[in-house]
Amino acid sequence: MIDFDALGIFPIGSIVVICFLVGMVIKSTGAIDNLIPAICGTSGGVLGLAWYLCGWPGIVAQEPVTATAIGIVSGLAATGIDQLGKQLGKYKS
Repeated sequence: MIDFDALGIFPIGSIVVICFLVGMVIKSTGAIDNLIPAICGTSGGVLGLAWYLCGWPGIVAQEPVTATAIGIVSGLAATGIDQLGKQLGKYKS
């Protein structure tokens, strides 16, 4: 059995990974590229709130608003990770 408390950042990291995958799926369709950050932020907020409401340990929020905010920031971090990879790829020598 996995001890979620021992992992510490598992909930936030999992939200980032799930939102990154959601963004990649949307990007592969090519239909609404300009909405990817908004969709990742929204899906992160929903996941953060779901994590809180399910009572799973490890989320650092004590109330639903904070859990949603943590989820939104985690979702937006997924788009930042994608852009970081693109920007660093530009400067290969």
